[in-house]
Amino acid sequence: MKSVLITGIGSGLGKAMAQLYLQKGFQVYAIGRTSPTIFQENTHFHFLSYDLLDTANIKISIQPFITGCHFEIAILNAGILGKIQTLNNTKLSDIKAVMETNVWANKELIDLLSCYATVKQIVGISSGASVNGNKGWGAYSISKASLNMLLKVYAKELPEIHFTSLAPGIIKTPMVEHIINEVDDTVFTSAKTLKESYIQTPSQAAKNLLQTFPKLLNYESGSFLDVRTMS
Repeated sequence: MKSVLITGIGSGLGKAMAQLYLQKGFQVYAIGRTSPTIFQENTHFHFLSYDLLDTANIKISIQPFITGCHFEIAILNAGILGKIQTLNNTKLSDIKAVMETNVWANKELIDLLSCYATVKQIVGISSGASVNGNKGWGAYSISKASLNMLLKVYAKELPEIHFTSLAPGIIKTPMVEHIINEVDDTVFTSAKTLKESYIQTPSQAAKNLLQTFPKLLNYESGSFLDVRTMS
């Protein structure tokens, strides 16, 4: 039976991907702060409760969970937005928190996977924000741009694993709903653009991504790709 590792499965995209993989007969190994109750009775669902913001203890806490596993794909989905505000109004401690979850946690996970498990493909869920550089998105944009480069470097250093940074398009998640409902789009105009864009449900996005993941293997390892511009 094939296995997949997914981080950030408490809600939204991660939860939807876990559902689809279980329906397809995969063993799903999931890491997150909370586990959806719908998976509790599924014997193919394996959950580790862990807050990836705590990067200092990732190796000792997660190593037993993944040791000896053989993953078809590991999806580094967990991430946080941080506040939408200008960089000069953003505390360095807040930026560091976003970087811990969105970048350094993934660095630690990749090291664990390469040493204690086998994995054919690693996909980091990135964002168009990693290249757009819009006002107000500083911490998040910097973290996702760093994630892109992290995976690009690992592609050179771990050639036996195929790496991709993938922007999945706009998805209706708590993060996006926060931007739509609470961010002043007269100050941060990118929020207005987001509101006027096509927004996928998590289920729609998950279905699209599961069809897209095998196609990523046709691209150079370490690439940054956007599902909206892939042919």
